[in-house]
Amino acid sequence: MSGILIENLNVWFGEGHERVDAVKRASFEVPEGGSFGLVGESGSGKSTILRALTGMVPSWNGRMEILGKELGAKRDRSFYRKVQMVFQDPYASLHPRHSVDRVLSETLQLHGFGDIDRRVSKLLEDVGLGPEFRFRYPHQVSGGQRQRVAIARALASEPSILLLDEPTSALDVSVQAEILNLLTDLRRERNLTYLMVTHDLAVVSHVCTEIAVMQLGEIVELLNVDDMRNLRASHPYTSHLLRSSLGRRSESTEAESVSTEAG
Repeated sequence: MSGILIENLNVWFGEGHERVDAVKRASFEVPEGGSFGLVGESGSGKSTILRALTGMVPSWNGRMEILGKELGAKRDRSFYRKVQMVFQDPYASLHPRHSVDRVLSETLQLHGFGDIDRRVSKLLEDVGLGPEFRFRYPHQVSGGQRQRVAIARALASEPSILLLDEPTSALDVSVQAEILNLLTDLRRERNLTYLMVTHDLAVVSHVCTEIAVMQLGEIVELLNVDDMRNLRASHPYTSHLLRSSLGRRSESTEAESVSTEAG
């Protein structure tokens, strides 16, 4: 069974002369337990697909399915029990005046769980945070730790699917690797299905096995991560992204080398 199925999806904003077509005829499938990446530059439409899936954007047509169930205009509580999102900015996605304990406890209560105390402790353990973090506030933890709390909150409903919207772009490079390793481990342990949006090809290759490249609202190429790593692309835009990614990686390596020599 498919975890996520998208067929001929169109998403737009505005009407008449002011209409903007943000996504055009997008189609892809993520198998249950799989990990799929949407990559492209800013404005390519990749995050809009996540928002259409979650019901944040009502103006769409085509077909969207989650775990074999076709989605309509509205999302019910059972949808949000199965599907959760992790956002780009871990500080903005957490209430600054709510402790970690309150964030997780209220989420568990919202989804009808009991045994709150044990579940909060287990969620923190699952994302690599000790009990000392339970009663801290967002400003008292680092960016990477805040993102771990956001992931724990997403896991609280025991979902089958996580939508990852640039989940590491606000973090330092060293912390990014830790969060990506955590996400990889969680998917394997819980048989989660991932749909990740990112502009960073190094990030998507760490987590995903299949990739869709988007440009100006359209999917221009589908490829697996091995093809991407070996620069086997057929579309000129994909080739451009791959070359640009290699250039940034080389500059980063040179900067690290200079820093090491200076030290």
